Amino acid sequence: MSSDSIIEPRGNLSFLRKHVEVIIAVLLGLISIATAYASFQSSLYDGNMTQAYTTGSNLSTEAESLYLEGNQQYVQDAQLLDRLTDLQLDMANPDPAIADAAQIKYDLIYFQSVSEDFDRAITAADALNESDPDLYYSPLDDEDYQASLFGTYAETKDQAVASIADGDKANTLSDKLTLATVVMAISLFLLGIAAVVGAFRIKLIMGSIAVVIFVLAAALTATIPPLTIG
Repeated sequence: MSSDSIIEPRGNLSFLRKHVEVIIAVLLGLISIATAYASFQSSLYDGNMTQAYTTGSNLSTEAESLYLEGNQQYVQDAQLLDRLTDLQLDMANPDPAIADAAQIKYDLIYFQSVSEDFDRAITAADALNESDPDLYYSPLDDEDYQASLFGTYAETKDQAVASIADGDKANTLSDKLTLATVVMAISLFLLGIAAVVGAFRIKLIMGSIAVVIFVLAAALTATIPPLTIG
């Protein structure tokens, strides 16, 4: 076997060996773009997270205010019911003067202080008490009446919880994108070293590791729905 036949295979450089620097340069560019994309998406999700948390916090504060208003009205109606009950007892007094005076007070207070929702609750409770005298049905326990006081609070509270949940989701996705960005940065670091070392074997090993790492990070990024500005 001649010396030319031994040297010739080494002289016939493979495509990869001939163009390894160009390949590394292209990979550096592609991974840099992917890193910038992941970082940009992460910032968008951070913005969504902040907005969702702010909205959720505002809605939660509004819900608490609505609950306090409803509870204050509930307490006032409970006191009003006690007053009306006392007057009803006086209305049953055998003394006509006391009964008439109580009736006048009852009608005036009822007209001035009883809301439409509470009036419906009182009417419904009176009908139940008349049909079932063995049990006492309080208008304060009427579901429609309570819904009129606390229904808006419940809806607003649900919106607050949903908004905070959206913020938590955006935070999780942002963290994943940040992780992908860090992993891509490691890939860029390895490719940078591969670009400057002279040994082809080391270039190939480090470049291959960098590509594998990048593929994992790109796969993680691809599982996250992209956001747009606006």
